[in-house]
Amino acid sequence: MVRVWHGLDEVPADWGRSVVTAGVFDGVHRGHGRIVRAAAELARERGLRSVAVTFDPHPDGVVRPGGHPPLLTTTGRRAELLGGLGVDAVLVLPFTAEQSQEAADEFVRRVLVDGLRAEHVIVGADFRFGHRARGDVALLTELGAKYDFTAEGMPLVTDTADTAPTETEAAEGAEVVSSTRVRAALEDGDVAAAARALGRPHRVEGIVVRGHQRGRALGFPTANLETPPHAAIPKDGVYAGWLVADTDRFPDFRWPAAISIGTNPTFEGAERTVEAYALDRDDLDLYGEHMAVDFLARIRDTLKFDSIEALIEEMHRDVARSRDLTAAES
Repeated sequence: MVRVWHGLDEVPADWGRSVVTAGVFDGVHRGHGRIVRAAAELARERGLRSVAVTFDPHPDGVVRPGGHPPLLTTTGRRAELLGGLGVDAVLVLPFTAEQSQEAADEFVRRVLVDGLRAEHVIVGADFRFGHRARGDVALLTELGAKYDFTAEGMPLVTDTADTAPTETEAAEGAEVVSSTRVRAALEDGDVAAAARALGRPHRVEGIVVRGHQRGRALGFPTANLETPPHAAIPKDGVYAGWLVADTDRFPDFRWPAAISIGTNPTFEGAERTVEAYALDRDDLDLYGEHMAVDFLARIRDTLKFDSIEALIEEMHRDVARSRDLTAAES
């Protein structure tokens, strides 16, 4: 199991030299995956250990107060995904206003040299660090010569492949896979495009809380998720996907689901909710459980119906469509 450190003070004193990769890694999309796997593979070849460095909270939310981007992953999920790519440890660095003022040279010395004793550093070609993001791959390479490590910036992955763009793709303007692109797809409700960029379905997590229990009364009991702040929630609508958990009560639970996002306009709702109906399950007591929904496909927009009967008819169609889509995916 991957080690997760929350701050440099948790790094063992005897950790030794390591191959390091660093970035926000929000979403841990296909581009991130290529970089992190490269670091893990190089560490194994050299008989070293590998570390992925990420930041919490998101630096943009600190540098630009009020401008916090929607988060594609929770910190815990990010560490889990990074560990799944083969690194030995994940360092979650607290990002504060004070640290946003840190000079690029000081960041390298404090984190990469003194903290992780880096022998080699692999980052994306667009990696920036230090005050006002003045540090780039060229400066990282220069500082490596000063502090006895080597560095490389890997070309970014396009939406056409898991490799760097070819000359033809670059000339044709192939779009780079990025967290920004994933967020834009989710804002449009295009969860399929988000999944292609991520390499897996987009996930939204939360604790199941009591809602108005209208779904149960209509014959479709739902898990109402209380999501964390800044979660990247797709555009309002109805989606096919899965209700997911890995808890003591529900180990390895992944059930086909119809997922509704919106304010329940038929009932004049005002609060935006994320609710999931586990298909054909009315026996689940999920209150207080940490659950997640994985999005497969968008079924329709959120609609206001003239009657409860019309709503129920549409919900039956939503469930049938969700069943077909998830069965085909399985």
